Amino acid sequence: MTRGRAASSLDLDPALVARLHARAGAPAWRVPVERFGGVLAHAAGKRFDAAPEPAALNAFLDGLHLEDLALAIACADGDEAAWNAFVARYRGELTRAAASIAGPEQGRDLGDSLFAELFGVDARGTRRRPLFEYFHGRSRLSTWLHALLSQRFIDVVRAERRTSSLDDMELPAAEALVPVATGPPDPDRPRLVAALHQAFDGALAALDANDRLRLACYHADGMTLAEIARLFHEHEATASRKLQRIRQSLRQHIDRHLGETMGLKPEQVRQCYEYALEEGGVPVDALRQEIAPASF
Repeated sequence: MTRGRAASSLDLDPALVARLHARAGAPAWRVPVERFGGVLAHAAGKRFDAAPEPAALNAFLDGLHLEDLALAIACADGDEAAWNAFVARYRGELTRAAASIAGPEQGRDLGDSLFAELFGVDARGTRRRPLFEYFHGRSRLSTWLHALLSQRFIDVVRAERRTSSLDDMELPAAEALVPVATGPPDPDRPRLVAALHQAFDGALAALDANDRLRLACYHADGMTLAEIARLFHEHEATASRKLQRIRQSLRQHIDRHLGETMGLKPEQVRQCYEYALEEGGVPVDALRQEIAPASF
């Protein structure tokens, strides 16, 4: 919730910030207007590559979940009343969600670990940046928390299976996994989703058979790196490096097709990924299908 490089260039109208600050109920949590405005500027800076038109900026800020954002800021700043309100409102829900995701016993540990991270303490009891700092109001707080639980469980499973993260083919932050509230539906959304699927199919077609097989083994079949290494008669570290190289190549093909071939701007390219993820991402079964050569 601090100002990033892009966000620092935005100059928000003080009257607009004051209006949103009041609408969020931020005064009830003793969140200063300047602090709230800084978070809004950072959120807008992550959404827009350059200074947006006032109408677009206002629509984005008005579409944020402002009450949830005010509560998260207060919790990140260590306000005891806000933290107590958060626990009363979400503890039971997250405990049930964690049990549903990981089972009663592991779910309890998962939920406790997440609450510690939200408060700013890691598994060893060391103080760290509270997870609340990464919430920018683009989704509901409850949706963001559920996404965090799911991501933490995936991390645990991967660690147990000794697999690497999906890196560039997955978004790193939980907030990127949930819908973005930006006001009226984007009429360009179907075109952007279709563009990403077209670019993905073309990028797959450009891969050789072995690279396609490696991706299919990992992403479609759920094989571990050790299993893939045995299949290709190589070391596990080699399998990991090759998968990383293939994913990077795939992402470069997709970005190049969207930008150079289709003429999309960087903001539109990012929107392609966001919209596609909201609709379930790209189908991994495509890795097992024959795809016609791409027309790059």
